[in-house]
Formats: sequence, structure tokens, C-alpha cells
Amino acid sequence: MKFDIVVIGSGPGGYVAAIRASQLGKKVAIIEKADLGGVCLNWGCIPTKALLKSAQVFDYINHAADYGIQVADYKADFDGMVKRSRGVAEGMSKGIAFLMKKNKIEVIKGTAKLAGKGKISVSGDSGNSTVEADHIILATGARSRELPNIKIDGKHVIGYREAMVLPKQPKEMLIIGSGAIGMEFAYFYSSIGTKVTIVEFMNRILPIEDEEVSKAMATVYKKRGIDILTESAVEKVDIKGDRCHVTVKTKTGEQTFETDIVLSAAGVQTNLENLGLEEMGIKTDKGKVMVDEFYQTSAPGVYAIGDIVPGPALAHVASAEGIICVEAICGHHPEPLNYGNIPGCTYTHPEVASVGYTEAQAKEKGYEIVVGKFPFSASGKASAGGHKDGFVKVIFDKKYGEWLGCHMVGEGVTDMIIEAVVARNLETTGHEILKSIHPHPTMSEAVMEAVAQAYGECIHL
Repeated sequence: MKFDIVVIGSGPGGYVAAIRASQLGKKVAIIEKADLGGVCLNWGCIPTKALLKSAQVFDYINHAADYGIQVADYKADFDGMVKRSRGVAEGMSKGIAFLMKKNKIEVIKGTAKLAGKGKISVSGDSGNSTVEADHIILATGARSRELPNIKIDGKHVIGYREAMVLPKQPKEMLIIGSGAIGMEFAYFYSSIGTKVTIVEFMNRILPIEDEEVSKAMATVYKKRGIDILTESAVEKVDIKGDRCHVTVKTKTGEQTFETDIVLSAAGVQTNLENLGLEEMGIKTDKGKVMVDEFYQTSAPGVYAIGDIVPGPALAHVASAEGIICVEAICGHHPEPLNYGNIPGCTYTHPEVASVGYTEAQAKEKGYEIVVGKFPFSASGKASAGGHKDGFVKVIFDKKYGEWLGCHMVGEGVTDMIIEAVVARNLETTGHEILKSIHPHPTMSEAVMEAVAQAYGECIHL
């Protein structure tokens, strides 16, 4: 039970780190107390996208007449949607098990705790054991954050995990928080007929996105019949019978709502409890493990990646951090991660994707900027596909042409944002994007058109 590298946690940070370490010739083990793949594969990114796809298909059927197709006698099968989602998650978890075997990574089932320099105690169904390692990587992830005044009971007041496997579709749902999790579940449940209300503490939904993105999504959601309360906070939830009586403090005063389910989607909290951090002298701050640019903690030989370290709590960030961490351990001198060029995606309908500065942030940084915006209503591909909501917005530094930010709302934009990410990584200017021929007809043309609009050369507006 002696290894070169042991990873605690098998989410997209942990399993990716383990595979990269194996590729570099290390003897590797991964310790996991639940299912391989962590929250992302089992209770997060993947199964939620399966649910959202079911909602999108149902949306298509609802609007089949718009495409010259008549459909009769259909309904949303909530149980069937949940079953499909769980099947997708199970398949992905089995895929990780295959990758562990392929890369000769030992999987140790149980709960891990640091037990001194180079040692980990593991408790599981088969008893207790000690694992030794030259290097230990903590990748224990996060869970739903429980608000102090809103107790999650798993039945009436739920987190994202319960929202994926409810025993029946609720008629009404109130969602606390309008970040990616809250917005995605709002789309899913409203699409299949649940009456949804969103309560957001900030002054707009999707508060970390560009303000124009927030406004566009608010318009779309209100058209869908979703009620949105901004600058509001849920003060308490009283359960009476099978109904939740929710007291909400709004900007116009206190209101009470009745609903079947309250979904708390007000962020996540890190899994740092009972890891032995204090005993090892590992420094933390505000629920995050403090690390250097290569994820070394304050304890030699112990590293941390993913949701438990400062930075965006995103699966693709955790994976990148895991690779950088392992390559640094193995002496490969990787470049530190550029946290200013991380794409963010929200898989609603329409989708939201962004990278870099918002317009407000660019101005706050003192840049003199040029801004271009191209609506999908002017896109031939969007019109043909019946997905004209949204736009592409680009922000450039006026002096040097540096691409400062890109913000998208529209069909399939989570697959389009990578153009901006790669271009920014290569320090591409706006004129280089403008002179790169984009295929017609595609949604991606909107990027070129938005850049053209920023420089006064837009043809189709």
C-alpha cells in the first residue's frame, strides 16, 4: 500500500490527476468513498445535461408545428426523464472505472484522512487500513451550500442532488439563487410544466455574467412564465402538510409564497471536514485550502485542487489544475493556470457562455474599449433553426486590439465559446478574427459579425 501519488477524491479533478500521473510513469492510487467520477459525473454536470436534453426535446415537440410537423398525444414522462439521466450517469461512472483499470490505477474504496507525513488512514466496509504516498493530492470537491436559516430536509427543501431524482414532478417550485445551477433547474422544470419562481439576492439573475446577458435571459425566462424576484431573500420556510410556506423579503416588502418544493441553489460549500487538515498544519481561509501556483499546500508533499482551492468551482478548472499539479510534481515545469481565461457555461435554453472581462469590468480596469454585438435574429442559421434568441458580444482594447471579453446567449453557444478562449490564449487581435473566414451558414458567424460590428465593418446589421 505504498504509492508515488495518491489522490483523495475521483471527480474531474481527482481522476484526471490520477490518469496523468500514471501516464508519467508513477504508481498511483485513488481513494473514493462514493461513486467514481464524483459529483460531476454522478450528481452534477452530466446527469443534469441529460435532464436538460429531455426538456429541450419536449420543447421541440411543443413547437413542432413551427417546423411544419404535427404531433399529437404526447406528454412529459418525468420518471422516464429521471431514469434516462441516471442511466447516463451510471454509464459515465463505469467509463471512469474502465479508465482506472486501463491506466493501472488502484482504486481504494473508503473514507480518507491524512494521518501524518506521507500517510493516509482509510476506513471502509472492509475495515481500516493505512496507505503511504510520496505525494498526496486532495480533490474532495464540494456539496450544496446550506443557508443558515433554510434547513435542507431532502423532501420539501432540497439541494441539487435531490432535484435530479424527485419521486414525482412538483406542480410548483421556488428556487433560491440564479447562478448556473438555479437557472438550469428553472429551465428544466418550467419546460415540463412546473410553475417556477426564482428568488435572487443580487439585483439581476446570473449576476456574474455581463449585464446584457442577464437582461436577455430575464426576458426569455419571463416569456416562459417564470417569475423572477431580484434583490430578494428567503427569510424562512415553514412546512405545513405537504406545502412549503416561504417568507421572502423583497425590495417592496415581505411576501409569502406557497409551493411544493424549495430548491436551494445558493452555491456550494467545500468538503474539508475530517480530512486531518488541522493536524497536518494545512492552512485554509474561508473554506478554501491555500495553495501555491502549482497547488502545493503549506504541508510538504500535500497538494489540493478543484473546488476546495480558490478559483472558479468548475469541472474543467479542476481537471486543468490536476494536470498542472501532477506535471509539477513530476518535474515537467508546466505553465501556471491563467484564471483570467476560464470559460463559463450555463446550459439553459438558450445557453449562456462567457470568457474574460464583462464590459463593466473592462471599464473598471481602465481600458478604453470597443464593443461589438451581433444578434442571432440576424443570423441565417439561427433563423433556419428557429433559435433567434440571444447574441454574441465582444469587447476589445481600443489601443492594442486585445480581446478582453466575449459573452454569448444562444443556441449551442457553450460549444462556440472556445474560439474566444483559444484566441485570447494566443493573444489574437480583433482584426485577426475578422479576417478569419467563418463558414456559412453557422451560428459561429455571429462571432465574426460581432467583431466586425465593433470595428464598424459589419455587413449584416
